[in-house]
Amino acid sequence: MSNADTLRQLHQDHLSNYNNQEQKAIELMGLLNKLYNEQDVQVTLFGDTLNTTSTGQILALHQKTALRNQTAKAIDIADTLAMVKALAANDSLQSAQVDVGQLIANDSDLQTALQAVNTDSNTVNAAADTVLYGFGRIGRILTRLLLSQASSAKGLQLKAIVVRPAAAGDLAKRASLLERDSIHGSFAGGVVVDEQNNGLIINGRFVQVIYANDPSDIDYTAYGIDNALVIDNTGIWKDEAGLGKHLQSTGVKKVLLTAPAGGNIKNVVYNVNNDTVGEDTIVSAASCTTNAITPTLKVLNDKYGIENGHVETIHSFTNDQNLIDNYHKADRRGRSAVLNMVITSTGAAKAVGKALPELSGKLTGNAIRVPTPNVSLAILNLNLKTAPKSVEALNEFLRNISNSSTWQTQIAYTDSTEAVSTDFVGDTHVGIVDAQATILTDNHAIVYIWYDNEVGYSTQVLRLATQMAGISYTQIPA
Repeated sequence: MSNADTLRQLHQDHLSNYNNQEQKAIELMGLLNKLYNEQDVQVTLFGDTLNTTSTGQILALHQKTALRNQTAKAIDIADTLAMVKALAANDSLQSAQVDVGQLIANDSDLQTALQAVNTDSNTVNAAADTVLYGFGRIGRILTRLLLSQASSAKGLQLKAIVVRPAAAGDLAKRASLLERDSIHGSFAGGVVVDEQNNGLIINGRFVQVIYANDPSDIDYTAYGIDNALVIDNTGIWKDEAGLGKHLQSTGVKKVLLTAPAGGNIKNVVYNVNNDTVGEDTIVSAASCTTNAITPTLKVLNDKYGIENGHVETIHSFTNDQNLIDNYHKADRRGRSAVLNMVITSTGAAKAVGKALPELSGKLTGNAIRVPTPNVSLAILNLNLKTAPKSVEALNEFLRNISNSSTWQTQIAYTDSTEAVSTDFVGDTHVGIVDAQATILTDNHAIVYIWYDNEVGYSTQVLRLATQMAGISYTQIPA
């Protein structure tokens, strides 16, 4: 056989194999939709949600599992399909999140895993009316994340968006901003303006647009909304007096702020201190930087102990800065965001102490705003109580943490020598450890963490919102 014939056969073999995998992915998508719609069961692969609309995304996630396990062998989609078929055959399973990646990688038996969590006691999640107060960067990212999922009558239901009164044509502008995004690209779905009912139809779901100057002016029940969770992403009110206005509205039960809060309001980082929320009616999801660094700080403190340290954030510019030099009430932020690196203060290091009291008073922090529109970098400069054996040992610990079922949705890990900020646009992990940049001198460690300060943070907001709305899922494996 000639070299050309060999290459032609190689091409054909690869194509045939990929076509076979595509057919399995198509079959898998149907089962995933059935589980989600009929049983409120969400299937993930090492924490990554399996997209029910894209065969390419499903196959790519499987291919990446080789990197996660640091082996040449990726998880076979045939194994995933077999496990999901078994899940779909179990009608008693309700309201669960099943990580097939963890089950397969650890050679776990599905039936044993199901028995370990007692699926007979499953509760069925009801629908939870959700309102976005504000429709800026975070508001639109939250909308994309909520309405890109397959439709379901359970869980968080986005019922309304509240914005300030505006001139004619406002609905069309809001729809356009949701559809087109200079950073995150086109929205994967359809957006239709409903002028008659003053709302938007997003992926087939009607979302009311309400115009108001003050939260307490709104009667949500007039729009068929009741016992709602309001996610305030305006940043206008940050204390109990201001945020309490939402609770004065008819039809509102709880409020979640997407910014650091003052007073007695809890600043919560999901998976770190969300167990303190209880029945609180007003909660803060802290800041994007606090969410990005606190999980990694927690695991490092648990393992090695942190004496003290400094956090420097290289942060993308935000909408509160000026495009060109102009007056600004804050120091330095009046200077052009697109032409300058701007040193500014950050409360993120201090806020870590609110979510993780054992680190209270141990960290200082500053921020440098840089001329990029998204993805930031936090540098943890830490003095540890116990010195890791080597930089390789420290990285290995962080890699294992990122692969653990406890932290895999929050902490990610990369050891690529080519990674740059744009590689992490749209990354749903709250922080990504860059192993190539890790430095260790005795007990002095420097750890670099990338984070999409829009998407990564928004995923944390939705996790906390889900908890506040009383929605819970059985975790498999437990």
